[in-house]
Amino acid sequence: MLSRQTYLDIVTTHIKNKNLVKHCLAVEAAMGALAQHFGEDEELWGRAGLIHDADWEETGEDIHAHTKKTIEYLQQAGETEERIVETVLTHNYRNNGYRAPESNMEWALYTCDELTGLIVATALVRPEKKLSAVTTESVLKKFPQKSFAAGVDREQIGLCEEKLGIPLPQFVAIVLQGMQAHLDS
Repeated sequence: MLSRQTYLDIVTTHIKNKNLVKHCLAVEAAMGALAQHFGEDEELWGRAGLIHDADWEETGEDIHAHTKKTIEYLQQAGETEERIVETVLTHNYRNNGYRAPESNMEWALYTCDELTGLIVATALVRPEKKLSAVTTESVLKKFPQKSFAAGVDREQIGLCEEKLGIPLPQFVAIVLQGMQAHLDS
């Protein structure tokens, strides 16, 4: 597995929007926390989260190509870790023609990707505008409000229960705590 710095370099080379870079960092933190929950390799899971949207700016117009360029970037850098490749590809399976997620690592990325956006949106409407001010309860209060962060796919997040065996409140708590522990508030 390549170093975290190599992954971060790939992300910052291909993503110029600082908020999208922050999103990748948020998903990295969430994936690390979920790996810890499952007793898995936090670095491995974190790398998948960090790199998952590296091609978003270049493929944004063509959702079907999203993730495929990221895999090219990884291969050019010499990455041979198949679990990362599989996880990145499956997080866009509905659009890229790849198979659906199967492993906990794959489902974790698929479900937490959207949740990080909801958590950030919740932080931004608080008076402090800080991640540290967000609670699990405040995220869960916003969750059913479809007009709030309307682009967030709640069904995708909700698959945490069926696919990962984690009740939604616990899933929100794990992801939120992971983000709070690793990101600037």
